[in-house]
Amino acid sequence: MLMSQSIMKSPVTDRVHEVGSAADAVESIPVKSNGGDVSYLFAPVRPGLKLVEGKLKGVDSSLFGPLATAFVNLIGSGGKRLRPALALLAAEYNGSLQGSQAYGRVVALAASVEMLHTATLVHDDVIDGALLRRGAPTLNATWSGGSTVLAGNFLFGTAARFSAETHTIRVIRMFSDTLRIIVDGELRQLQDRNDFRQEKANYYQRIYAKTASLFCSATEGAAVLSGLPEDRIHDLREYGYNLGMAFQIVDDILDFTGDETTLGKPAGSDLRQGTLTLPFFYYLQMIQDAPAVVERLEFAQLKAEHGDAAGWHGEVSRLVHELRSSGAIEAARSEARVFLERAIGNLAALPDNIYRRSMQGLCEFVVERTH
Repeated sequence: MLMSQSIMKSPVTDRVHEVGSAADAVESIPVKSNGGDVSYLFAPVRPGLKLVEGKLKGVDSSLFGPLATAFVNLIGSGGKRLRPALALLAAEYNGSLQGSQAYGRVVALAASVEMLHTATLVHDDVIDGALLRRGAPTLNATWSGGSTVLAGNFLFGTAARFSAETHTIRVIRMFSDTLRIIVDGELRQLQDRNDFRQEKANYYQRIYAKTASLFCSATEGAAVLSGLPEDRIHDLREYGYNLGMAFQIVDDILDFTGDETTLGKPAGSDLRQGTLTLPFFYYLQMIQDAPAVVERLEFAQLKAEHGDAAGWHGEVSRLVHELRSSGAIEAARSEARVFLERAIGNLAALPDNIYRRSMQGLCEFVVERTH
């Protein structure tokens, strides 16, 4: 069960055609997730997800050949489609839209959010110099940096076109705001890289920009398109915010607790790149010699800049081992549970139906996931 606990409030919290009747085929959705498998929670919107998938893969044959191939490969290797599923689920609280003419706008929103997410991953891989993602070669591994950036730009443009297909100014503006927030977050992350003395508040701002803002865009945009009243639109936006924050915190936990087999990269990869995450902040809070650890990291990083990369990676491996032995992982996981309790609370005033039960189940999935 999720446990209510108190945490420091994040500084961004105050801003901040073929459609079958899948709903008829699903009488109930249990809240408890199924061993980390999230796909069954998407059963009520599976026909919509098929439409989204078709839209994502509908590449214009007139495209530059290598770009078209890369585009199809990127979309085909996508993850769980959590973001578009959230949009499709959140659109079903004001009478079902599935099978209606208006449903095409929701599908366009869902596709735009997923395409925007994919574009950010392409640019992230360039910034980080990443050659693997989920154990598979990135576009950055085979293309030049400039070509990869341009491919990412194409994906951004496609995402913007999908958002325009909602024919709703508020949603289009929301898309542009989300893109601005994401870019601002990337710039802040670059600025904070290897700053081992930065404030913990910086972390919350970064993960809102990197992850939660897209979840907000999916749920709030769908609520707008479905014609819900403003207070319910607010509830669904806050659900997206809280779920997104928890999702990224768990991602950052897995970066320390996983291994290269499950992660497709070494444990502690974020720290190796100089990006500080919540388990690291908790680790510093829990040890007595935090200033000495910071000095040790700064010295190793300085040596790495002068060619001693092995020393730096050895220092990170040592810290990963020490962090795993501390209470930092459980402290970070408890904080993720708090965000998820809030997300469940955000759904309280919405109709108790299969869509709400799926969205509640996603909260359990987030805290239980292992990859």
